[in-house]
Amino acid sequence: MIPETGHYALVLALVLAILQTVLPIWGARSNDAALMRTGPMLAVVGAGFVSLAFAALVTLYVQSDFSVVNVVENSHSMKPLLFKITGTWGNHEGSMLLWVLVLALFGAFVAIFGSNLPARLKANVLGVQGSIAVAFLFFILLTSNPFLRVLPPPAEGNDLNPVLQDIGLAIHPPLLYLGYVGFSITFAFAVAALIDGRIDAAWARWVRPWALAAWAFLTVGIAMGSYWAYYELGWGGWWFWDPVENASLMPWFAGTALLHSAVVMEKRDALKVWSVLLAILAFSLSLLGTFLVRSGVLTSVHTFATDPTRGVFILAILVLFIGGSLSLFAWRAPLLKQGGIFAPVSREGALVLNNLLLTAAAAAVLIGTLYPLVLEALDGEKITVGPPYFNLVVGALMLPVAFAMPFGPLLAWKRGDLYGVAQRLMWAFGGAVLVAAIVAFATTGGPVLALAGLGLAAFVILGAVADICERAGLGRVPAASAYARLRGLPRATFGAALAHAGVGVVLIGIVCETSWSEERIAGIKQGGSMALGGYELTLARLEPRTGPNFREVAAVFDIRRGGVSEGTITSSKRLFTARNMPTTEAGIRTFGFSQLYVSVGDELPGGGIGVRAYWKPFVTLIWLGAVVMALGGVLSLSDRRLRVGAPKPAKARRAPQVAAAE
Repeated sequence: MIPETGHYALVLALVLAILQTVLPIWGARSNDAALMRTGPMLAVVGAGFVSLAFAALVTLYVQSDFSVVNVVENSHSMKPLLFKITGTWGNHEGSMLLWVLVLALFGAFVAIFGSNLPARLKANVLGVQGSIAVAFLFFILLTSNPFLRVLPPPAEGNDLNPVLQDIGLAIHPPLLYLGYVGFSITFAFAVAALIDGRIDAAWARWVRPWALAAWAFLTVGIAMGSYWAYYELGWGGWWFWDPVENASLMPWFAGTALLHSAVVMEKRDALKVWSVLLAILAFSLSLLGTFLVRSGVLTSVHTFATDPTRGVFILAILVLFIGGSLSLFAWRAPLLKQGGIFAPVSREGALVLNNLLLTAAAAAVLIGTLYPLVLEALDGEKITVGPPYFNLVVGALMLPVAFAMPFGPLLAWKRGDLYGVAQRLMWAFGGAVLVAAIVAFATTGGPVLALAGLGLAAFVILGAVADICERAGLGRVPAASAYARLRGLPRATFGAALAHAGVGVVLIGIVCETSWSEERIAGIKQGGSMALGGYELTLARLEPRTGPNFREVAAVFDIRRGGVSEGTITSSKRLFTARNMPTTEAGIRTFGFSQLYVSVGDELPGGGIGVRAYWKPFVTLIWLGAVVMALGGVLSLSDRRLRVGAPKPAKARRAPQVAAAE
């Protein structure tokens, strides 16, 4: 009964999504207030039915109901409860249902919290959001139904892919989807505005909170995925430029550019066309990522095995929404009135530079990701575009972004004084040079590029501090006045500074991990040792262990530094019995912001075990910095100006506007 409940909940959600697509937009075109008011109700009720379907699937997994094909293929009765729940979205069908759930919830949030939106814009936004739901609900019901039955039901399931049986799976996909799918709202706002032919500074104010929320979720989701791959796959790396990793990074670049472009549009009524295009591109790149993961064109630990029908269906969705929105943009964009003029050296100019570099980085990643696929499709030749290309091209584009970051907030709108800003940043630059000098002395020189990278990271962090100090007038006004100014600064100002500082923290982690990490590979018998990063690892014992659905051999290492015990670290080789699939469970021990990382292989014929160990200085700053960036986004989102959005037009002005629209 539960599978049938979930299935028919999706059918009803599809019917409501169709109505949500048609009625509000029809009402907006005919200026029918009653039809426009149906949008919020349909969005909320539709989200309720999708939530019911998702809850039904979770229940089937928790109960190990092997009368359902999806549960049979991806679960096991002996699997721990947490992994039964997270296994709900550890497969194609369940993850697509989670995708649609997030989409429906965002639509419901617009319906509930968008009371300050103009009726026509809100109706069009919900209509566009409903059309996306229609496409993906059709996709689920026709090609990826998670509620299909199998008769007679088997006694046991096939278990979930072992590498997905991890706490990271409980966090990474939902966060990533909240970012991916969250950009559907900015896409809906862009298409709705193009339909209506009206885009102004108020539009930017309405879009920014949704873009900021999606960006913050995507930032944490990417960081969590990076950390999951780092510790779960046992290879010791935190980013491999895997095509599916790239698919999450591209919308992040576009979303970051959108946030900055929307600021210019809100403050100066400029960059309208560019902001709308970025809103379209951010979600279009998210759709592209969905296609890469689920079409079968890629082979990756991140992808799902799919049949060609699914790939063709998703490709059709891409053509419909990306092609349709870009066609509408090409038709409407020339009619949009341009905003204020500004000098190249200004805050607007700095944000435009930021936008150009970010979109160029997204384009470079897109080309590097799709070029091998296109080449193979054309002539069958298989090539690989790997880290050397991405590190060189993306690094060359992002380093100027980081250097320019402290300058932008200090430049004046319309026309800025670059020399004056440079003078105000002189102490930040001096601090950066000092940091580089201290590191050079402490490491007896060290790589020159690494020292420059750490100096740049310090400049970014100190530049964020300088921005706050300048706004408070610290050193220019009495301390009491500076404190009062500091307290009066908007939260969005602190949030932007925190996000910029987070970039500097990430950069420190990247530079230190890539420049000073150490690696050792050896076969070690019990009692044997290896030295690494100033520590001594000694293999204390090998322990056979049994888990709920796996067997493993755990290697326990004693850690000593200067003869003093620093505890133990355990790494293991597991065999999941249902799938007869081995995995490596890395052992990680954190010291400050640095980590010892130990990965073991098979037992050696003469006794002992193969060991690959790493010392990774300050590696945790990579993920901590991403969290700081996301917290900056959340802090900005808590600013009342963003939560309230643009004010409603006065009643006295509504009649002329409606008449003009007619």
